[in-house]
Amino acid sequence: MKKDYYYQLGIETLNEIKKSGKKPTLLLHSCCAPCNCYPMLVLSEYFEMTLYFNNNNIYPREEYLIRLNELINYTNDFNKQHQTNIDIIVTEYDNETYNKHLEPYKDEPELANRCWLCYRLRMEEAYQYASLHNFDYFTTVMTISRQKNSIKLNEIGMELALRYPNVKYFVSDLKKHGGSDMSSQLTKELDLYRQQYCGCIYSYQGYQMKLARKQGK
Repeated sequence: MKKDYYYQLGIETLNEIKKSGKKPTLLLHSCCAPCNCYPMLVLSEYFEMTLYFNNNNIYPREEYLIRLNELINYTNDFNKQHQTNIDIIVTEYDNETYNKHLEPYKDEPELANRCWLCYRLRMEEAYQYASLHNFDYFTTVMTISRQKNSIKLNEIGMELALRYPNVKYFVSDLKKHGGSDMSSQLTKELDLYRQQYCGCIYSYQGYQMKLARKQGK
């Protein structure tokens, strides 16, 4: 597989949409404002977007609310600046139940089975919503992150497309060709809150251990 395979597939889809002269609807799984800022800027030119915030993985609740509120504030500002009307669907927060799914893999490192399951749980829930509400496309912003495995994310997305065939999966690798750098630049320019760990209680514990080592504890 070529290095830019998923990126190029995404570009081909965007070119096809542009030629059609119509903006299809897109449900965009969204995890935080820094990951959303660049994808929203790019994709809003091609899609009528709705954001889906179903990130029960985020621990603790205070961190969840910080990320959610930052995304809401960013989206409100984005709508004003770009004359868009992007809504956010927010699901009920249930970290306790979510952690029961991840617990069997608690001792695994990041970018292994625990993360793959976390991707799948959130993406499938969002994809199901897209299917029930007749969106044209679904995708996730997570391919913008250097800390996320875009190959695995796209594999999951394409598998889910077979389960929900009425909604197309938008294949992407948003970090490629300067996407990740643009995301970082926008995050700094807009002074967005940037989290220090991925989200789940296990990544939080790993972050706390790193802090303790730095402090010599």
